[in-house]
Formats: sequence, C-alpha cells, structure tokens
Amino acid sequence: MSEQDLGAALGILLRSYANAVGPVLGALPHGARGYQTMCEVVRERQPSQAALAARLGIDRTAMTYLIDDLVSAGLVERRPNPDDRRQRRIVATDHGRDVLAALCEKVTTAEDVALGALSEAERAVFRRLLFTAAGAGAVHTPETCAMVEEALTP
Repeated sequence: MSEQDLGAALGILLRSYANAVGPVLGALPHGARGYQTMCEVVRERQPSQAALAARLGIDRTAMTYLIDDLVSAGLVERRPNPDDRRQRRIVATDHGRDVLAALCEKVTTAEDVALGALSEAERAVFRRLLFTAAGAGAVHTPETCAMVEEALTP
C-alpha cells in the first residue's frame, strides 16, 4: 500500500475497527447501526424518524424496523413531536441511556485497540480530525460518551 492510497488505508482501518467493535455491539439490536442510531437519539438533534434516517444515511423503511427493534428492547420510545403532532420523535429511555453509557466505555476501549498503532495523543488528534472530516460538527463537540454521562448526571 502506498502512503498516498487513502482508500486502502481507510479500508484497512475500517476492517480493524469493525473487528474490534463488532463483538462489543453484538447484543444490541442491529449492532453497529443500532449503536449509531442510539448515539444520535441521545443527542436529541433530529426532529423526526425521517430526519434521523437521513442523518445516518439509512433507508426510511429500514429505519422503521430498526426503531421497532429498539422500542421492543426498551431502549427508545416514539413520542409525538410537540412542534408537529404528525411526526414522532425518537427518545431514549432511561434504560437506553444506561445501556448506551455502558457500551460507550466498551466501544472506546475497542477503538483504542483498532487505533493501537497511534499514541494516546495521536488518537485524540485523529478522532478530532475524523469528526471534522465526517461533518460531525465543531471540533469542540463533546464525544457521545461525554454527552451520555452528562445526560445521566442528576
């Protein structure tokens, strides 16, 4: 692999990430996709299920089944949107927040394994750059685990 081959490097890193994180998320409905959905739900930025699907790049029909399974597991609820009663907001339950908080710690540990070739400082820089490149918002946006911990603090 050439140092210039970004696609190959990303592919290798993505496989390493999936191998490290996949087993951690195995018990969650829909695995990594369920985790990404839960993370976005906890942020409470999406006004509707359709907006949530668009943000995550998931087909609206597939999102319906995913949310159904998260509801069945007691992790989220559908609630009327107070601004538009035709829409349903997806809201994390207390149990869902607890499950996500526990998973965040395990995922962070697994991510550190996947990024093991980097020092702790390099991993922090890599994460900030990756979030920026992925359009995740400002560099100063708290990581998901920190947001979950804040949400759980009375």
